[in-house]
Amino acid sequence: MNSQRPIYLDCNATTPVAPEVMAAMLPFFTEYFGNPSSLSHAYGWEAEAGVKKAREILAGAIAAEPSEIIFTSGATEANNLAIKGVAEAYMSEGKHIITVQTEHSAVLEPCRYLERLGFSVTYLPVQPDGLIDLQDLENAFRDDTILVSIMAANNEIGVLQPIEQIGARCRDRNIIFHTDAAQALGKIPLNVQTMHIDLLSMTAHKLYGPKGIGALYVRRKNPRVQLAPQIHGGGQERGLRSGTLYTPQIVGFGEAVRIVIDEMESEVNRIGELRDRLWAQLSELPGIHLNGHSTQRLANNLNVSIEGVDGNALLSGLRGAIALSSVSACSTTNPKPSHVIKALGRSNELAKATLRFGLGRDTCEKDVLKTVKVVSDGIRAARLNQGNQRPFRKIRQDNYDD
Repeated sequence: MNSQRPIYLDCNATTPVAPEVMAAMLPFFTEYFGNPSSLSHAYGWEAEAGVKKAREILAGAIAAEPSEIIFTSGATEANNLAIKGVAEAYMSEGKHIITVQTEHSAVLEPCRYLERLGFSVTYLPVQPDGLIDLQDLENAFRDDTILVSIMAANNEIGVLQPIEQIGARCRDRNIIFHTDAAQALGKIPLNVQTMHIDLLSMTAHKLYGPKGIGALYVRRKNPRVQLAPQIHGGGQERGLRSGTLYTPQIVGFGEAVRIVIDEMESEVNRIGELRDRLWAQLSELPGIHLNGHSTQRLANNLNVSIEGVDGNALLSGLRGAIALSSVSACSTTNPKPSHVIKALGRSNELAKATLRFGLGRDTCEKDVLKTVKVVSDGIRAARLNQGNQRPFRKIRQDNYDD
């Protein structure tokens, strides 16, 4: 019996830790195990040096200063620190926030929490291609607007918002601009200066780093952004995020960012070609719709909705051969259709019959060819079985081995 695992095409959910990243981390679990805040002896100096190097790598990747990088447990915490931190620090100047309907729940939920505390939040709609209308943003600005939070790259449909134009409009009005760049870092160029970004959330596990570590860029000048800490304690990370730094994870984060930045141009071209080939062949099937802008999107992302199938049955049937998802990995326990796909104007039926393909550094042409075959067969079988009201037989990877 063939024990080969399914083809992994869920890189927008998470990625495996790269061997180079693991190798960089391991010494900091054993040999260089000191507390980076213990600066009175060599053990602390060694750990602090690892943290310093990682901070410099992250800062260089986005054209920031190392002192502007605040380590967190991930992008969710970074988003919460950015949004709640600004709300608390600037509430005397205003209590209005602008975001977008298609944001990740790590942005939407903090905003909803603040609404319960008396803040006003405008949730901008998106156009059918997933992009905001900049005029809608202009119309949403108010005298009491203190923060705009719009993600750089959408986690479900991969759409790239016009971050530089959004940032310029916020800067003109002296409004703080935050972007969730969890999906964007290492996949598109990011420059907090030219894009006028004041706060930027990052995470390691989307780019072959470890889970449980992220960071928030916090602008220190022109303008200096104030944040109210959300975790209080020993005063680490400029007092904005107390707690002993997880040195091995931080070192791994830095190494992962170094690798993806070095390889970004060539890897984006390679993965983009594979993604385009995947879509070119799947688009020949009747009743399949691309979700999101056709070109202004992440090179590794393909999101489609399929007519005439039960989405859960189709996804369940494919699991034996391909590992992919239909919505954000953070929403898989929620039976409701994706709020992102619904915001594009799709029906409930199409929103529930959605597949998200996330290609990665291990994806090859053979994987794409197998995926086209498996998905095409799965769609045909799902449509046939749905018409006959029969359960959909699960497809195994070994059915498609050479």
